Amino acid sequence: MLLEKIMKNTLLNKRSVDIVKFISNLNLDKRSKEELTTSKINNLLIINEALTHSSANNSINYENLEFLGDAVLRLIASDFIKKKYPRMKVGERSELRSQLVSDQWLENVGTSIHISKILIIGPKALGDRSARATIQAEATEALIGALYEILGRLDPIKNWLTPFWSKRSEEVLSDPHRENYKSALQEWSQGKGYSIPKYETNERDKEHANPNRFFCTVYIEDHVKGEGFGGSIKQAEKEAAKHALGTLDKNDLLDSNI
Repeated sequence: MLLEKIMKNTLLNKRSVDIVKFISNLNLDKRSKEELTTSKINNLLIINEALTHSSANNSINYENLEFLGDAVLRLIASDFIKKKYPRMKVGERSELRSQLVSDQWLENVGTSIHISKILIIGPKALGDRSARATIQAEATEALIGALYEILGRLDPIKNWLTPFWSKRSEEVLSDPHRENYKSALQEWSQGKGYSIPKYETNERDKEHANPNRFFCTVYIEDHVKGEGFGGSIKQAEKEAAKHALGTLDKNDLLDSNI
């Protein structure tokens, strides 16, 4: 019994050290880091909750903090866009925000901060390679919720995320289609009086982690206009639409290409 207690305390202490190290490596101000790691042991428990998947603990996991993080993320992303692009129209702001709070963006932030190294995931979920990206995105959003839960302030979180948003917004705004390739292709097609694009997707591989698992062909008026691969059906369709738009752009969008 005593041995079990010692082992448990040792594991808890190691986990606390790992969390403190993880938070210390985030690009947060000194005051916030101190509040997160030294004020109360409860703060470490909240962060630990944000870094725990339901497959590892059914009662204490990141689901509630992910819900909070979603609201915090949308609010501060809206504030970032409003201040950085004050003349941008509301509709364009909404489109940009969708890119700045997307699962793909969250996954990329998670990769940048190496969140996968500190996540607690059950054996079954750990073995599901297709779910890793989703878990990483969700945990990153939960971490944002945890930071707000502890600090009660938005500015430290916004300052931390701003470099990620600045880079991503530049990428999106430099693309004439704002990376909404399917919508852009449909607008072009309908604007020319053609039917909406049709997507035909086939699974080429059963391996969930394969980025080329699905192959998609997009047709306009029964003519092949683009092709693309993706790790998901959605991604393959997006790549096919992007290819189609690139082909149309190169040919000055001439009707003779259909």
